[in-house]
Amino acid sequence: MNMTPDEAVKLISELWPLIKGHEAEVIYCVPFVDISSAQSELKGSDVKLGAQNMFYEDKGAFTGEISAPMLKSLGVSHVILGHSERRMLFSETDELINKKMHSAISHGLTPILCCGETLRQREAGVTMEHITGQIGADLKGIDKEAAADIIIAYEPVWAIGTGRTATSSEAEEVCAGIRQYLSVLYDQKTAEGIRILYGGSVNAGNAGELFGMPDIDGGLIGGASLKAEFADIVRAAE
Repeated sequence: MNMTPDEAVKLISELWPLIKGHEAEVIYCVPFVDISSAQSELKGSDVKLGAQNMFYEDKGAFTGEISAPMLKSLGVSHVILGHSERRMLFSETDELINKKMHSAISHGLTPILCCGETLRQREAGVTMEHITGQIGADLKGIDKEAAADIIIAYEPVWAIGTGRTATSSEAEEVCAGIRQYLSVLYDQKTAEGIRILYGGSVNAGNAGELFGMPDIDGGLIGGASLKAEFADIVRAAE
């Protein structure tokens, strides 16, 4: 929940010249009120536009919610679902997230599905049990053809906004475990095609090492995306 439309436009205008000609896929996932302004500012670029959340119904008496058709009409191509803050602060369940996944896919939006463990879960040694439980429930009823286009973001809750970052080997271990689980849930080819991102205090200093891991395909960037230095992270992904 950062930046007014004017502030978002200013940041995009500063960032775009710094990443022009980049090879990495870049998606700006902005607050709802910034979408229209961001879409206008991004015209002519190859940067994609994403939203941070959505509801699973197309329309109706759901005051304050935003639907997939609304996002599509504004040029949105991606949507973050199941972020740890939505799960923890707003009590979103896997059942709810699964409904959102189905709605997003049915309307041609690419979901960026978040999963991750708390520090207590990591210390208890149940990281993969917890994460595979999340993914399995969130992808319930989604076939491999639809799953092939989704993005999964591993975000250890204990490393979000804390300045703590999972080491590259720790992040790789979990991301590799996620890919292995996807190969069981679907098949090896599907698992290899699904992009897996790491999110959790990624910055210009650690991005290169993290993105160099075989099962980490990119990053879900939080606070570091609010500065023009985000361009250094983009370059680290190439």
